Amino acid sequence: MEATLLFFFSLLAVSIMYSMVGHGGASGYMAVMSIFAVSTVYFRSSALIMNLFVASIAFFSFHKGYKIRWRLFLPFLVPAIPTAFIGALIHINPGTYKLILGILLMLALLRLLYRPSRAYETKPPPGILVSAIIGSILGLLSGMIGIGGGILLSPIFILMKWTQVKETGVYSSLFILCNSLAGLIGLRFSGILLPPHFIYWIFVVVGGGLLGSTTAMKFLPVKYFKISLGLVLLFACFKLLIP
Repeated sequence: MEATLLFFFSLLAVSIMYSMVGHGGASGYMAVMSIFAVSTVYFRSSALIMNLFVASIAFFSFHKGYKIRWRLFLPFLVPAIPTAFIGALIHINPGTYKLILGILLMLALLRLLYRPSRAYETKPPPGILVSAIIGSILGLLSGMIGIGGGILLSPIFILMKWTQVKETGVYSSLFILCNSLAGLIGLRFSGILLPPHFIYWIFVVVGGGLLGSTTAMKFLPVKYFKISLGLVLLFACFKLLIP
């Protein structure tokens, strides 16, 4: 009983922490499942479904404060959706990809925390081809590992100064939502496996998503939003780099 309560509390904490920065929390959920010895056959399906719920909540919360610049975002999103579907169909050992992603996220984290740019300084977005290449790669990696990809997209947007810091929550949450759905469709062909009583997991992360995203939009200044994003990246790095 105590282990179950601790497991639910961990899911709640992850969903709050990730939704505060517009993420769904897939990498965090997989870390929690690893700690509590949940079978790996449930990892991708469970994480993507929880991603869908939390990212949806985060998107609607952040969308109220920022208008989506579709000319910026669509070149990333459109190619990412089919590659996320393809990635979900690939059955290979994800260890190498996790190592690479962990190193990249660590570099992004160091740059974000120790060389911060001014919060409202932005630059023009890249060309359509560059955006499409980045989106395709992020979508493929997301589908292969079982995440939505927002944790990869948001540091890129911030470090390249294509969006304001807090504005990334809109794009990362919608990116996660679409890629998670594409990944689940891809998993459907190989079978979506869910643990017993999974519905209770959903209730927990939905509550955390509502609390986290609402808190971020109403009470979290830009400075602390960046710190929160850094903590999420640190948590994801730990999960990716340490088995």
